[in-house]
Amino acid sequence: MENNQLHLSYQQTGYFSKLVADYVSGNKQLQNFYKHSVNIDGIKAAIAARQTFATNRHLLVNCLTQQYQNIALTNKQIANLQALKSNTTFTITTAHQPNIFTGPLYFIYKIIHAIKLADDLQKQLPEFNFVPVYYMGSEDADLDELGYLNLGGEKLVWNTKQTGAVGRMLVDKALQQIITNIQGQIGIHSFGNQLIAIFNQCYTLGKTIQQATLELVNTLFADYGLLVVVPDNAALKASFNSVVTKEITEQFSHKAVAETIAQLSEHYKVQAGGRELNLFYLLDDKRERIEFDSLKFRVQSLGLEFSNDEILQALQNHPERFSANVILRGVFQETILPNIAFIGGGGELAYWLELQKVFQAVNVPYPMLILRNSLLFVTDEQIQRIEKLGFAVDDFFKKPFDLINALVRKNSGKQLDITAQIEAVKQQYQALQAIAENIDESLKNHTEALQTKALKPLHELEKKLLRKEKKRFEAQQRQIEKLKAELFPNNSLQERVDNFSYLYAKYGKDWLQTVYNQSLTLEQQFTVVKLPK
Repeated sequence: MENNQLHLSYQQTGYFSKLVADYVSGNKQLQNFYKHSVNIDGIKAAIAARQTFATNRHLLVNCLTQQYQNIALTNKQIANLQALKSNTTFTITTAHQPNIFTGPLYFIYKIIHAIKLADDLQKQLPEFNFVPVYYMGSEDADLDELGYLNLGGEKLVWNTKQTGAVGRMLVDKALQQIITNIQGQIGIHSFGNQLIAIFNQCYTLGKTIQQATLELVNTLFADYGLLVVVPDNAALKASFNSVVTKEITEQFSHKAVAETIAQLSEHYKVQAGGRELNLFYLLDDKRERIEFDSLKFRVQSLGLEFSNDEILQALQNHPERFSANVILRGVFQETILPNIAFIGGGGELAYWLELQKVFQAVNVPYPMLILRNSLLFVTDEQIQRIEKLGFAVDDFFKKPFDLINALVRKNSGKQLDITAQIEAVKQQYQALQAIAENIDESLKNHTEALQTKALKPLHELEKKLLRKEKKRFEAQQRQIEKLKAELFPNNSLQERVDNFSYLYAKYGKDWLQTVYNQSLTLEQQFTVVKLPK
């Protein structure tokens, strides 16, 4: 690993979908499904497109100012907030739900990616200003997904009876108990109690999860100038009323994505199909689908029904009660923000690639899509163990079975590969086939069947040779399996499972700076990083 880092293509890792690999490689099959290529020319084109759209900057700045009224802003945040008033300022945005205590590591990585890209573009295009934004998906109601974290191999779950939008839920004693559990694991490390103090300060009893998340993210990233947008806001939603009205009266979004989904699904797994009406009704602790039949709009679980005029009046009176689902959420984000680039994970990019016609239908600029940075942190001790086994770090992206086979073949000292012998048998049968065909064409298939029958036991023999020899390397097999479990917990990427608490507890804010330093901007590659001792 040169300079303590290693870059791999996403396809090389084996942990990303074909769609993601094709997107980052610029495969022509996907080019009709997005607007801007991921390079500096694409950024310039996204800026030009955004300049044609009248973002309500005054509203955005007012809402952010109100949102931050009880939070002390850094000088960089104040400068960024003021800059948003200018037509030459654009945002670099990432979005995520308010997972408790940030959830998996990639929550941190995607935010730092937005910060790093904004800083880099500021240097490359000094005539503009670029502001990093975390857009909080606080209206998501999937507590099963958002209400836990993994730390030290243990899943810590928030057992609460609250329902509805997770962002509106309140910190309770069950959530605070998780902080105690976290402290038990990280308190011994240099910065463990510092992080526990941050958690205790942010997650106070009775505070909403969206407010607690805002404060936590701000504590971690205020020095970088990051601004957080909590879109569960009546004024911001009112600015989106024209699109919601169009959805209510025309159900336009489902029609807009249907053709795109049909085209995409010919080659890829479709991520989000949407519904006939892509809106939820948000009331107190409930977030329920709005459904439409030919006469009425209904929210079945709340016992509500509206005529066309009644639901439009409800929208005017209470815009905060209308919540976009995955098909319309991106359009809302791009309506309220002067955004040019959206940074998301593979799943997010998959559904954004379905949405270009939704944006076109309401004349909102479609941003550049950038796959978020992915990182794997390895220790010096883990690298030494890998090298002692005769492998490089990038080899460990392979499956344990393949690693063990490679180790045995390399170290056995005995012949385990009988490819040459198998090839000799094939040649014999090809010669027999020529003889048989010369006598009667109908004997060709019979000869091929005999070849298949003869080769099958040879392939089985090769497997048995390898299997028998493996027993001599059981210690190395256990070492490989242990390392794989450490680096790829639950057979997944580290960033999709582990929480940041352990790394922060050990290295403090220096770890965040390490992530920033190692983060890429527009390169879209997987990064392996060696941790300091």
